[in-house]
Amino acid sequence: MTTTAITNIGSLVTNDPALGDGTPLGLIHNAAVVIENDTIAWVGPADKAPPADEAFDAQGRALIPGFVDSHSHLVFAGDRTAEFNARMSGHSYSAGGIRTTVAATRAASDAELEANLLRHLHEARRQGTTTFETKSGYGLTVQDEARALRIASAHTEEVTYLGAHIVSPDYADDPAGYVNLVTGEMLTACAPYARWVDVFCEKGAFDGEQARAILTAGAAAGLIPRVHANQLSHGPGVQLAVELEAASADHCTHLTDADVDALAQAAGTTVATLLPGAEFSTRAQWPDARRLLDAGVTVALSTDCNPGSSYTSSMPFCIALAVRDMGMTPDEALWSATAGGARALRRADIGIVAPGARADLALLDAPSHVHLAYRPGVPLVSAVWQKGRKTA
Repeated sequence: MTTTAITNIGSLVTNDPALGDGTPLGLIHNAAVVIENDTIAWVGPADKAPPADEAFDAQGRALIPGFVDSHSHLVFAGDRTAEFNARMSGHSYSAGGIRTTVAATRAASDAELEANLLRHLHEARRQGTTTFETKSGYGLTVQDEARALRIASAHTEEVTYLGAHIVSPDYADDPAGYVNLVTGEMLTACAPYARWVDVFCEKGAFDGEQARAILTAGAAAGLIPRVHANQLSHGPGVQLAVELEAASADHCTHLTDADVDALAQAAGTTVATLLPGAEFSTRAQWPDARRLLDAGVTVALSTDCNPGSSYTSSMPFCIALAVRDMGMTPDEALWSATAGGARALRRADIGIVAPGARADLALLDAPSHVHLAYRPGVPLVSAVWQKGRKTA
């Protein structure tokens, strides 16, 4: 049994109001954290820290919970630079670009897919991400969806079956047949590797009734629903997510007052996960985080890292976007990128720095977490602990 004390922390974000200053971030100044194996053993003022086997001097810098990236698409192959270039030259984004990645992913070997996944995971970890969810959705055959989830499940507990990303090109003239496949043979092959089931409920993908059939079939197989909802237009996704008690409604860009009210009433069950990287990369309308927060909605921030519409693995970048363009304060954005992401994954052991929590931490080369938005684009994460082990 080994203990490590991180001492001389200038500003510690615990996300536990009772541990700190009573705010949602639970700030403690001049703090220390003691790690025992993979768990937080003690948190408090530095001058009261118990002895430990090893010590790490934070040199007055800020320590925060590791980021929880609760929405990503990392099992893929290929490149969509040409699509991005065209979009930045004035063309609009539609879901059709996914087919390009589907073709490349089907052609890739297992080793190539896993190597690409690991490259993005290492990239994200260097920027402070210690928990990530990732989805299938770029195979759209029984074999390719199952192998994507098998590869992902070797590297994270948070794996999502997204056979319903778009209607497979193989079923372009038979969308009902594809829904039957997604809710039948494909689900049977994929469920053993997944915790979650997701659907892209959007024009050009799946309508409300198709989405309902897919999510209810997934739930019957033991998977917990989450929904790509209201990204490109107003639609039934948010209301469906709330009705089915999904863990999250993701994107939430185009919302009616009724959608906001539904999310507020379901704040303890369904999290609104906002993905500003997608709006940045597609020049689309920004989600109105301020509207959601003021209504009492639980909000998470995530990267939506994928090769087409949000090719970033940087949670600090998403925090900066949320503060600059979505009406969030720096405190709200950090909470949403840590504790909010944990809520979206229905986890109580991450996104928080408190005794008994998993020892996932990021040390900033800055005196305050506000620098994440104050200094956008600067590599501020100087050290990372994941399950108590210093990894970066």
